Amino acid sequence: MSHCLKENEVMLDDATLIGLINGRESDRVEFTESTDNLDKIRQAVCAFANDLPNHKQPGVIFIGIRDDGSCAGINIDDALLKKLGGLRADGKIQPFPVMVVDKRQLGDCEVAVIQVEPSENPPVKVDGRCWIRVGPRRAQATSEEEKRLTEKRRWGNLPFDMSGVPTASIEHDLDMEKFHDEYLPSAVSPEVLEENQRDTKEQLKALRLVTPDLTPTVTAILMLGKTPRRFFPGAYIQFLRHDGVEDSYSIKDAQEISGTLPEQLHELDRILKANISTLVNLSGETHSLKQNYPYLALRELVRNAVIHRNYDSSNTPTRVYWFPDRVTISAPGGLYGEVTPRNFAKGATSYRNPTIAEALKNMGFMERFGIGIPTVERELKANGNPPAEFDFPDNFVNVAVKAR
Repeated sequence: MSHCLKENEVMLDDATLIGLINGRESDRVEFTESTDNLDKIRQAVCAFANDLPNHKQPGVIFIGIRDDGSCAGINIDDALLKKLGGLRADGKIQPFPVMVVDKRQLGDCEVAVIQVEPSENPPVKVDGRCWIRVGPRRAQATSEEEKRLTEKRRWGNLPFDMSGVPTASIEHDLDMEKFHDEYLPSAVSPEVLEENQRDTKEQLKALRLVTPDLTPTVTAILMLGKTPRRFFPGAYIQFLRHDGVEDSYSIKDAQEISGTLPEQLHELDRILKANISTLVNLSGETHSLKQNYPYLALRELVRNAVIHRNYDSSNTPTRVYWFPDRVTISAPGGLYGEVTPRNFAKGATSYRNPTIAEALKNMGFMERFGIGIPTVERELKANGNPPAEFDFPDNFVNVAVKAR
C-alpha cells in the first residue's frame, strides 16, 4: 500500500467502495480496465484533486473495472501498485496530490484503488494543464473554471513558501519582464496560454505566486524578485574553496552567490564546472580521462539543498565548501515531514517548499521529483568516487563527497 493521506483522513471501506462502483462513473468515480495510459490516470487524479463541484469528499479511480462496472480481471501486483503510487511524486502533477493507492478484493473482483483527496491548493495541473470532472466526463478547465479553483484555496493551511510577503508588491518587487518572458512560458503550455487570455494578475494567482489580495508570495520573491535578500537575508549560496583539508587553512576563493534562485543555480553550475579537475588515468594500454568529481552529482546535491532548505526562520546561507579531498554541502533546516534518517533516499518524499520545487521544475532545474539522490549515487559510482556521506545534525542537512 502507498499512503499519502493526512492523519485525519482514512481509506474508504469496502462497502463504500462497492457502493461507488454500483453507482457507476460520476464526478467522484472513474473506471479504467488497464494502466496502459498513465497520462489519463494522472488527469483523473488532477480532476479529483481539483474537486470543482466542491463535494469536499475524495474521488476514487478504480483500476480493473470496465466502463459498465464489470470486473476486467487484470493482475494487481506490487509492481503495479508501486507504479501507481509513484504518480504522486513524479513531478507531472503539481502541486502534489494527497492520495493513497491500495489493492482491494471487492466481491469477486480484485482492483487497485486510487483515493484522491480534494486539494487545499488548487488549481492542480498535469504538465501545465488543469483538469476537472464534469459528471462522468473529464475535461480541461476553462479560464473561468480555473479562476473558481484558485478562489477555493484554503490559505490558512498552506506551506510557508506560499504565504504572502506583507511588505512586497508586484509593481516594486517582482521582475514582470522575467515573469512574462521566462517563467510563464515554462509553467503553462503554449496552447493553454493561447486559449486563456487572462490578465497578468490572474496568471500570477493561478500559478500560486500571489495571494488573493495580490501580495507576492515567498516563492514569487525567490524566483522573480528584484532583490530577494532584502526579504530573506539568508537566501544565497556561500562558496568557499580551501587550500587545506580543514576550515582553518587559508581560503583560495570565496563567493556570495545572490539573486533569484534560478540565477544562483546557474552561477553555481558555472563555479562547479570551473573547479572540477580532469585527471588522466595512465593505467592500461590506453589513457582515459576522469574527473575528481562528477558534475551531475554535485549539481543535484546543491539543487536539493536549495529546494529543501529552510527559508522561514534561518538567515544561514546554503554552504558549498571545497577542500582538496572533499566537497561539503550544508543546508539549514533538518529533514522534513515523513523523511527520517532511516528512510532518507529510500523513496520517502516530503517537500518543505512544494511551490519552490514546482517553480524550479517548471524552469527546467529538475526532470522529475524523487530521482536526485539516486542520480547522485549512480554518478559517483560510475566516476569511481566513494558514496556520499549524509549527516543530520539539529536543523541542518549536511553531505560530504570525497574526491576520486
